[in-house]
Amino acid sequence: MHVLILGGTTEARRLAELLHGTPGLRLTSSLAGRVASPRLPPGEVRVGGFGGSEGLAQWLREHAVDALIDATHPFAGTISCHAARAAATAHVPLLALRRPGWVPVEGDHWHDAGSLEEAAGLLPGLGRRIFLTTGRTGLAAFADLTELWFLVRSVEAPEPPHPPRMEVLLDRGPFTLDGERELLGRHRIDVVVTKDSGGAATAPKLAAAREAGVPVVVVRRPAVPEGVPVVSDPEGAARWLAERLDLPAFRPAD
Repeated sequence: MHVLILGGTTEARRLAELLHGTPGLRLTSSLAGRVASPRLPPGEVRVGGFGGSEGLAQWLREHAVDALIDATHPFAGTISCHAARAAATAHVPLLALRRPGWVPVEGDHWHDAGSLEEAAGLLPGLGRRIFLTTGRTGLAAFADLTELWFLVRSVEAPEPPHPPRMEVLLDRGPFTLDGERELLGRHRIDVVVTKDSGGAATAPKLAAAREAGVPVVVVRRPAVPEGVPVVSDPEGAARWLAERLDLPAFRPAD
C-alpha cells in the first residue's frame, strides 16, 4: 500500500513518524520546497509542486497511491483544492489533517479578518507599531501602509513588495511566553496580526498580547474543500488509514 502525505507541517511529520516502518506500507511525504532547510520526515520525500491538480492526479496514478493525506498548512488553500480535484479524478481516497483553530478567551481583544487585505484595512484604526506574524508571503497587502511600522517575523527573509517601514526578525517556532512578552515590550508593539494557524508552537504570542492588552487581528483560515473528511490530529489520520488500508498496527483498540 502506498500513502502520499502532502506535508510540511508538524502534524504531517508526526503522521509520518507514526506510519514509518509499518510492514507492507510505502510512505511518501511531499514538501512544497518554499523553505530552504525543511525538517524532513522519515520515509521517502519529494520536494516541489506537481503541476496543478492534473499533475497531481497523474502522479497518484503513476505511483499507484492508495490514499492521499492533505496535511498541509491550514492556509495552503490552493494545494488543498488541487488535492481534492486530483483525488476525485484518480479515484483515490482523501483525508484532510487540520490542527484545530484558535479560540478567543476572556481578556482577548480579537478583530476578525477574512483576508490579509481586510486585515491591512483594520490596522490604521488600531495602532501604529505592528507585529506581523503572517509569514514572508502576502506582505504586499500591507505595502501601502506607509505611516505604520512593522516587525515582520518569518523563517526566511521576505521579498518585496512589503511595507517601507519594516524590521525583519528571522526565527522559527516554537516560541515561549516569556520570549513573546519581551518582544512585544522591547518593540513597543500595539497591534498583533496573525493567521489562524492553530497549534501550540506560535500560540504564546496570543497570551502575551492578552496580558498586555494588545489587540490581535486574526485572519480566518480557508475552508477545507467540500466533501473532504477532516481529522484534527495525526492519530486520527492513522486510524482513518487503518480502516481504509487494513493496517493492523493502527486498528483502534476494542
